[in-house]
Amino acid sequence: MAIVRMQKLSAIGLGSGKKILIDQLMKLGVVQLNVQDSKMNDEEWAGLVSIDENDAAAAGIEARMTDASQALEAIAKHETTKAPLFFTRRKIQRELFQKLVEEDQTVESQIKRINEASEGITELINELNRIDVAKLALYPWRDYDLPLDVQGTKYCEWMRGMIPATASLSKLRDTLEEKTPRYELQLVASDAEQQYISLLYLKKEKEEIEEILRQFGFAVSQGLELDGTPQQIILNYEKQTADIREQIRELELKIQKEQDGKQNIETYYDSLAIKKDQALILRRLLVTNRTFYLDGWMPKVAAEEVEKLLEDNDCWYEITDPEKGEETPVLMQNGAFSAPFEAVTKLYALPDSRGIDPTSYFSFFYALFFGMMLSDAAYGLIIAVATFVILKKYPLEGMMAQLMKMFFYCGIFTVFWGVMFGGYFGDIVTIVAKNFFNADVTIPAVWFNPLDEPMKMLTFSFILGAIHLFLGMGVSGYMSIRDGRPWDAVFDIGLWYVLLIGLVLWLGGKMAALVGPTATNIGMWMTIVGAVGILLTGGRDKKGLGKLTGGLGSLYGITGYLADVLSYSRLLALGLATGVIASVINTLGSLAGGGIGGAILLTIVFIIGHAYNLSINALGSFVHSSRLQYVEFFGKFYQSGGEAFQPFYENTKYVKISREEN
Repeated sequence: MAIVRMQKLSAIGLGSGKKILIDQLMKLGVVQLNVQDSKMNDEEWAGLVSIDENDAAAAGIEARMTDASQALEAIAKHETTKAPLFFTRRKIQRELFQKLVEEDQTVESQIKRINEASEGITELINELNRIDVAKLALYPWRDYDLPLDVQGTKYCEWMRGMIPATASLSKLRDTLEEKTPRYELQLVASDAEQQYISLLYLKKEKEEIEEILRQFGFAVSQGLELDGTPQQIILNYEKQTADIREQIRELELKIQKEQDGKQNIETYYDSLAIKKDQALILRRLLVTNRTFYLDGWMPKVAAEEVEKLLEDNDCWYEITDPEKGEETPVLMQNGAFSAPFEAVTKLYALPDSRGIDPTSYFSFFYALFFGMMLSDAAYGLIIAVATFVILKKYPLEGMMAQLMKMFFYCGIFTVFWGVMFGGYFGDIVTIVAKNFFNADVTIPAVWFNPLDEPMKMLTFSFILGAIHLFLGMGVSGYMSIRDGRPWDAVFDIGLWYVLLIGLVLWLGGKMAALVGPTATNIGMWMTIVGAVGILLTGGRDKKGLGKLTGGLGSLYGITGYLADVLSYSRLLALGLATGVIASVINTLGSLAGGGIGGAILLTIVFIIGHAYNLSINALGSFVHSSRLQYVEFFGKFYQSGGEAFQPFYENTKYVKISREEN
C-alpha cells in the first residue's frame, strides 16, 4: 500500500551527450540503473554492444579520496574543536560547491602538507616505541656502573645475562669455585622471573664457564650492545624521547593550523566521490561507437521529470509498467506519523515489492505498546524532550532521523500512559512528601494503577492484542482479495473471525458473565459455524484424505492464535516491571529519612536508579514492542525479501548539495 509504484525505463542516446545525461540523472537522483551483465551473456546483444568501462579513472579517483580521507582523519585526531554529538552533513549551495571544487590544487596541497605531517608523527611514534623497548631491556641494568661497550681485556672477558629466578646463585658460585677461583660474579638485579648477573672470567676458561652457565639456564641479555653505562644510556634515551615528543608536538600544531580548511577537504572528498560514482556507473551502460543504452527503474511519480530530461538530451526512450508478478525495487512512502517507523520495518527486512508495506498499519500500535510497557509520564517526557531537542539541533538524516522521530512519538505515548496509570518517577511524589514534609500526597491515576489492579491490566492487554492480531488478519484478507483470491479471504480469514469472536462471546458469557445469554448463544453458534467451516475448507487445496487432515490441521491452528494473544501479556509484565523498580529505587533512596542526609541520599539514588530504570526499560520496550510486530503481527501476512530502490544520485558524505540554483 505504501510501496511506491515503479516503472521501467529504457533509453538510447548519442555517445557525445552521455556525460551530460549521466550528470543530470545523478542530480535528479530518481533513476536506478540496472547492471547489464545478463545482456552481455546474450549473443545477440554481445555482438552489437560492449560495456562502457572506466575502471582506471575510478581507481585514480579512489586513490585521491584515500589521501583526502587520511588528511581528514589526521585533523579529527588533532583538532582542538569538540566534535558534535551527532554527525550531520553540511548544507551547501551548488554554486559554492562548484566553486570549491575548482580549487582542487589548493586543497591537494593542503592534503599533502597534512599527510606529510601525519606520516612524520607516525614515524616519530615508531621511534618512541623503539626507544621504550630499548629502555625496558636496559632497566634491570640501571644500577650497573660499568660501560656496556667494555667487553673485556686482553686476558679477561665479561658476560652479561640472566638466569631464572628459581636458579640458586650460591650454588652457581660453588660450581664456579670448583672449576676455577679466577672469576668475578655480580648480581646486578632480580625480579620475579630473572636474576641479572655480570660475570668476569679468563678467556682461556670460557668454554668451561659457558658449560657451567648452561646448566643454570643462563641467557645473554639482548640489547646491551651500547656505549656507556646503563644510566648514561637511559638518560640519553630520555633526552631523545623529550626531543621526539617536541617534534611530534610541532607536527601536531602544523596539522591543527590546517583545521580551518577541513571543510574544503570534505567538499573536495565529496566532489571526488561524485566523480567516482559517475565513472563506476558507466559500467551499467552499453555502448556502440556512437551511441549508448541504459535501462533501469524509477518511481512513477518521477516519470515526467525523467521524460523531460531525456527529451532535452535528444534520447529515444520507453517507459513501461512492470509485468504482472515482476519484482521491482522497493521504496516505501508513508505519512508524517508512520514514516519514522519505517526504521522498524527495515530492521526486520524490506517488504516484497508485490507485498504490502506494514509500516502504516503497525506504527500506532508500536507507539501504543511502547508507551504501555514504559508507562511512566516522567520517563516519557524525558524521551520526548531529549529527542525533540536533538531533532531541532541536528539535521539528522536516514535511519538515525527516523529512529529519533519514532522515539519522540513513543515518548509522547509514554507520557499518555504514565498519566493514565499514575506513574511519575514511580511514586517519588509520595515519598518526598512523606519524608520531607510529613504529608500524604499521591497523584492519582486517571484510569487505574496496574500495581493495584494487575488483572484489569492483563485483560486490557489481551484486548489490545486481539485487535492487533485481527488487524493483521484483515491485511492478509485484503491481500487475498487484491490478488484475485476472494474465497481465500472468506475461508482463511473470515471463518477465523467468526470462530474467534464467537469463542470470546461464548466463553465470556459462560465463565465471566461479560455478556448476556443471547450474546452467549450467538457466540456458541458462531464458534460452531467457524470451526465447521474451517474443518471443511482448511484442506480444500489438497486431494483425498488430505482434505480432512488439512482441515484438522487448520483448526489446530487455534492454539497458535491463543499463544499469540497470550504473548501480549508482556505489556502487563514490562509495565509492572517499570513501576515496581521505580518504587524500589524510591524506597531505597528514602531509607535515611528526612533532613540533609536523607535529601543527599535520595538525590544520589534517584539519579542513578532512575537513569538505570529508564535505560533498561526503554530498551526492553523497544525490543518487545518490535517483537510483537515481527512475530505476532507480521506473521499473519508479511512477505519480506524486497530489494531497496537505489537511485543513482549525488551520494555525498560530508556536504548536502542544495538543489536550488543561485
